[in-house]
Amino acid sequence: METGETLQQAAARECLEEALAQVEIGNLCAIVHVLHAEQVHVMFRARLSGTSYGVGQESLETILCDERDIPWREIAFKSVEFTLRRYFADRAAGRADLHYHTIP
Repeated sequence: METGETLQQAAARECLEEALAQVEIGNLCAIVHVLHAEQVHVMFRARLSGTSYGVGQESLETILCDERDIPWREIAFKSVEFTLRRYFADRAAGRADLHYHTIP
């Protein structure tokens, strides 16, 4: 987070910086404690505002794909995989739960 921004503003800014994507931030999906990196990853549900996205300065690759086409083995961060799996399970069940996880 930057000084003076909310958590939601930080999430939207990160989407823009990482994936050149303008998003509308929704509710919280997951909070993941990444102990080895001394970080906490906070993940929101969000909606892409337009159709454009790309590779930001801090990313090597970005893609949009259907759930069945997600390259699970290629996801760089375990926190992202955890969150995506919970997101899709929630969507299938018609829920929007908040999930917690710790990665040693």
